[in-house]
Amino acid sequence: MILLSDPRVAAVPSADDGEEFVDLRELSELRLDDRAVDPAGAYARLRAGVVDRLLAAQRALPGGLRLLVVEGYRPYQAQLAIFTGYRDELRRRHPDWSPQRLHRETTKFVSPVEVAPHSTGGAVDLTLCTDDGVELDLGTAIDATPEDSADACFTDAPAIGGTARRHRQIMVDALGGAGMVNYPTEWWHWSYGDRYWALITGAPRTRYGPVDLAAARSIPVPAER
Repeated sequence: MILLSDPRVAAVPSADDGEEFVDLRELSELRLDDRAVDPAGAYARLRAGVVDRLLAAQRALPGGLRLLVVEGYRPYQAQLAIFTGYRDELRRRHPDWSPQRLHRETTKFVSPVEVAPHSTGGAVDLTLCTDDGVELDLGTAIDATPEDSADACFTDAPAIGGTARRHRQIMVDALGGAGMVNYPTEWWHWSYGDRYWALITGAPRTRYGPVDLAAARSIPVPAER
């Protein structure tokens, strides 16, 4: 299992081909959940190449099933807040852990900001639902932590029911078949074009680099209050 803390991830050369962002709120083909909604609408933005692959994956699903997108692009500050929050929680729970172990365990749930896939617009958190929008059993909730789920959030976790395991395999077949890669500690996290994708697939460099919310041309800057 390769974690995002692995030095090989940070060593992947980062480039950005300038591909546009797509606003999923304007795309009826994919269902978009609102649990991660933010004032700027960042959660609904993904690179066009990722959207193309999600649509291909959805076409590969068994009849009656659809992808349910929960979160796409995540700004730097939001990523940093999640990382430091979970790290601090683990530090309180495990004061005996070394700094190295603390960092490694933190990255099983959230990426260090310097290699964060979500901040490139190339990563998406998603699940499966029926045509009517009813979520399927995937074994844990999206964003279940390794600490609280006893590692049941790991994609290949053995300690989940057969139904959840079948649903996870459906996601693996559809999304993997469309060219996306999974972060193995989070069944819901898939990416394309970022450093992790490049390392796993052997690509020489990324397609997408970190993007600032205000710098992405198709992402409007929220008005100052």
